[in-house]
Amino acid sequence: MKEREVVIGHRLGLHARAAAKLVQLSTSFQSNIVLFRSDSSNPVEADARSILSVLLLSAAFGSKVSVRADGVDEDQALESICEYLAG
Repeated sequence: MKEREVVIGHRLGLHARAAAKLVQLSTSFQSNIVLFRSDSSNPVEADARSILSVLLLSAAFGSKVSVRADGVDEDQALESICEYLAG
């Protein structure tokens, strides 16, 4: 299991289109990918393969999000997801 923190670099944050692309990217990997946002008083966890879950993160531009990947291709998954989120 690998984990990394990334700052959301998309100008509009994880809005619907960006979230849909994230879900599409996540489904290309075998690893389980989970996103965490803990900068609020109520920590939020999201399955990267669920668009509703990703949208409920409410991750705006500049938000810090932790990405956790667990599986056979976790290194590639973590690198790709973090690169995408950073914009």
